[in-house]
Amino acid sequence: MVNDNEKNKHNAVPGASGFAREVNFEGLPGPTHLFSGLSKGNIASTSHGGKVSQPRAAALQCLEKIKFLSSLGSTEAIILPQVRPDLSYLKAKGFTGSDLEILKAAYDKDPGLLKIVFSSAFMWTANAAMVSPSSDCSDNKCHLTVANLAANPHRAIEAKFTYDYLSKNLANENIIIDPALGSELMDEGAANHTRFSLDYSSPGIELFVYGYSKNDQSIERPVKFPARQSLESCEKIISSHKLSKERVVLAHQNPKVIDAGVFHNDVISTGNLNYFIYHQESFTSSESVINELNEKFKTLTDENMIFTEVKTLELSLEDAVGSYLFNSQIVSPKDPKHMILIAPIECEENPRVKTYIEKLISDENNPLKEVKFFNLKESMKNGGGPACLRLRVILSEEELKGANSKIFYSEELHNNLKNIINKYYPKSLTMTDLLNQEMLDNLNECYEAFNEILKVPSLLD
Repeated sequence: MVNDNEKNKHNAVPGASGFAREVNFEGLPGPTHLFSGLSKGNIASTSHGGKVSQPRAAALQCLEKIKFLSSLGSTEAIILPQVRPDLSYLKAKGFTGSDLEILKAAYDKDPGLLKIVFSSAFMWTANAAMVSPSSDCSDNKCHLTVANLAANPHRAIEAKFTYDYLSKNLANENIIIDPALGSELMDEGAANHTRFSLDYSSPGIELFVYGYSKNDQSIERPVKFPARQSLESCEKIISSHKLSKERVVLAHQNPKVIDAGVFHNDVISTGNLNYFIYHQESFTSSESVINELNEKFKTLTDENMIFTEVKTLELSLEDAVGSYLFNSQIVSPKDPKHMILIAPIECEENPRVKTYIEKLISDENNPLKEVKFFNLKESMKNGGGPACLRLRVILSEEELKGANSKIFYSEELHNNLKNIINKYYPKSLTMTDLLNQEMLDNLNECYEAFNEILKVPSLLD
């Protein structure tokens, strides 16, 4: 991150909004964090389906990561857990009666319905929206398009809350929050989007990655698992965010990696500022993607990007998916040339991945200088690493002024969240544990407590 004295010539171009910073909007697992195995193509999720989860540990692990990032100087904000169960979903299907009667009737008809309405998958806020900062957009406004997550019913129900939450706590005259696209244009949010720039105040190049085309059947699709991001959704967002073609690169995700368990692009590549690390097999034509990225970046900034291509011989797809190396966060809260890799502990536990990371941070040709391993096993077992748990939003100081200050991380907020988690979150959980009135009463008290400390308008609506 740069300070006011370090701004370069690119900060003064039309459309830039002055000094800006990256804000991580962090997700927290809810008290109904379960291993339901609902996410086809997500190997970790399906392999742990039906096992006993630990909601309290899940939330505390995520809170510890947020605390650490804040200690580095990163600006952290919280997106509260969504209210579960989502009874409106079941009522729309014709179930009636008291809350408990509705849940029991749904369970008797199809236990899968309860997996949907109790899902805590909203914790992975990288899927919450696509984000373009004001310095990229021709109307000089920051744009967020809420993801529809139409590929999976348990995630599609998240979009309304996400839109309401962002609208009530972030939107102002300089920040546009757009509702989710129609379900015919499948969109999974920032997990398929990466932005590159010299610093957070400068205009950048945005990479949109798609897995299939709704209209062009000649574009190859995966065979084993579904592709979740359409070309048409990317094009629609590019248009609504008012991005010029000179600032955008569209890339087709390799169907082979989707079939290997790479359900989102952030499981196979990641970047920060002018640095991009990607697996050799990420795209159908990786060389052309990299060339286009670098050409457009150099035209914009007069500088080359920094790339690390991870060869298959160095790290197999199996190791990449199993360790979630590419789902690590890369942060640079104080110095763009000193980046820190926030990696899941699974990377440390895999000797091949650990050795590769050691090689990475010892290489003077890239800006990665440190690694910090985090225990996020409860999230990882459900198929989400450090990068899945945050939505990156670049905001100017002026844009930040209109945000609800209560959602930003502080020691007081940390302690309040920790107290709620320890008081209301179950230590362990299975689906049948949720089918009793005492648990439902406990959940209601938990959400009311969250609402009280953040003062979020209409959280329980």
